[in-house]
Amino acid sequence: MSSAARKAVDAYVQVGVETGVATADPHKLILMLFDGTLAAIARARLAMSRGEISAKGVAISKAIEIIDGGLKASLDVAAGGVLAQRLAALYDYMLNRLLVANLRNDVSPLDETTHLLNELRAAWAQIGQASTPAIEAGK
Repeated sequence: MSSAARKAVDAYVQVGVETGVATADPHKLILMLFDGTLAAIARARLAMSRGEISAKGVAISKAIEIIDGGLKASLDVAAGGVLAQRLAALYDYMLNRLLVANLRNDVSPLDETTHLLNELRAAWAQIGQASTPAIEAGK
């Protein structure tokens, strides 16, 4: 794909993401953060397998940014109590594992973090499905 075509595709994807963010409810936004993190880790894994060190670093940095500035930052420890504290600690653990993956050029911490994120994402999606009928019943 040519550079111009790649830029056009990237711009189209960015508009789609921005539109999704603008129209999403808070629950959907968290799902989007999980998806963005998982996509960044997948890009890091691919770059690692290809020996693309710079691309790997950029992708891992993006995953770290989303976890730290999105998922972890969205926690309300005062309202969430012990659960929020444990999630914050789990996010810190994931951040550490991503740093290890980057430093050691090792896919196993990426795989571990992907597994943890998939588990959390599935639980979060299930919470959303459970609350949707209750919201619709209240309308």
